[in-house]
Amino acid sequence: MRELPKGWTTSFLNDFCSAVGGGTPSKSEPKYWVGGTIPWVSPKDMKTRVVIDSEDHVTEAALDRLSIVPPDSVLVVVRSGILSRTLPVAQTTIPVTVNQDMRAFVPHTGIAASFLAWQLLAKEREILHACSKQGTTVASIEGPAFASFPVAVAPVAEQSRIVAKLEELLSDLDAGVAELKAAQKKLTQYRQSLLKAAVEGALTAEWRQHNHPTETGAQLLEHILTERRTRWEARQLAKFEEQGKTPPKDWQKKYPEPVQPDTAELQELPEGWVWASLDQLSEFITSGSRSWANYYVSSGAIFIRSQNINRDWLDMTDIAFVDPPPSSEGARTRVRMDDLLLTITGANVGKTARVTVDVDEAYVSQHVALIRMIEARVAEYLHLFLTASAGGRGQLDKAAYGAGKPGLNLQQVAEVAVPLPSMREIRALMEKVLTHFYSTRSQEVAITTSLHQSTAQRQNILRAAFSGQLVPQDPDDEPASMLLERIRSERAAQEITKPLYKRGKKRR
Repeated sequence: MRELPKGWTTSFLNDFCSAVGGGTPSKSEPKYWVGGTIPWVSPKDMKTRVVIDSEDHVTEAALDRLSIVPPDSVLVVVRSGILSRTLPVAQTTIPVTVNQDMRAFVPHTGIAASFLAWQLLAKEREILHACSKQGTTVASIEGPAFASFPVAVAPVAEQSRIVAKLEELLSDLDAGVAELKAAQKKLTQYRQSLLKAAVEGALTAEWRQHNHPTETGAQLLEHILTERRTRWEARQLAKFEEQGKTPPKDWQKKYPEPVQPDTAELQELPEGWVWASLDQLSEFITSGSRSWANYYVSSGAIFIRSQNINRDWLDMTDIAFVDPPPSSEGARTRVRMDDLLLTITGANVGKTARVTVDVDEAYVSQHVALIRMIEARVAEYLHLFLTASAGGRGQLDKAAYGAGKPGLNLQQVAEVAVPLPSMREIRALMEKVLTHFYSTRSQEVAITTSLHQSTAQRQNILRAAFSGQLVPQDPDDEPASMLLERIRSERAAQEITKPLYKRGKKRR
């Protein structure tokens, strides 16, 4: 750690702050909520650096169970799944109450709330590393560890200079980031508009006027369905042979017909196109087993989880390995080139990836559906369709959230309706899409790079601020050690004058 400038010192939150916890008054008691005007801050309100109001409000009656947090206090989320990634910190400008997942720190006179809030944000990674509770189902910050977390204290006047400089520099940086994100959003909208035009046939409308394919989408579907049945029969015959059995009479009649697409509410397709279900276009749709989590090893077969598909492509930068158990599941869930992988549970539900690399030996977890394609040349088009909000993504989102649960079952995946053109038109369509995508790729890369640089620059500014390098020191400023000594004296005096209670009664 860099040595602090002269006049600075290191202390702990509980040395110069009073901590205030929170709670949730009974929702079944209207007197606590109906007509409430007092802000009740919960993690969902911690999306900005300054809190000026909250979504929920409580009444005066709730103050029997809650404490008022004064303005210019620092609010911190101490229990939430988001703590696995970031530490939400904000300064309140109004009196508020907080729920049980929050902790408020009320700084003593001489400690600027904005100075403290910025410093906690600057030390986010250190706090999460040092103060996170272990073994909890929901990510949490340990109260005593947080209260004794070391922070740098600058002289009072320098705190004000630091905050003013931070707000100047970071406001300019935030404005630049906002412009970058607006441009990124426009590119995303353009991409979705392009995908919509592709899967509805508009992108290749002119192509169809000058090209009359010898094969229609219906004929391509017929070919795929024939091959689908042939593969099923081959698998069945292999099973009979493995078991040493003679195929029974009429065994082919047990073929499970694929789901037919429900086209009642679907738009009319261009000439030569046909609706097909994802089930019709795939050899099978399956998912991994929960039990495979018991076979994690440091190296071995790749185990593909939902986090490996969070951007609609297969991300192998953070992979797990398994030692496959001796069972038939290995053959069923083993991944091949051109398979489609679809997340069916969790925060990334509905994201899709196409396997475009030879993964040698890899399997999917129970959170991922594996879709084995009949026609490999259609896989790229289907991946595109499943990422389109006007296509498969829209159908999957509706299925996942329509029943109020963020998850998909394999039947819902099988029922996805796909607009299928001829193979020649698929090739023309993909060529046009990829040409447009390549033309914007450099812009996407430049924006992503700039956003990464902005994040790094922000951390550099914060790091400089709380190591005494952002603004010059003034030798005439009162040293922070004297400030802390005065705070200790004042707090001790307050403790002496407080009435003593025991079991709810005053001591006499």
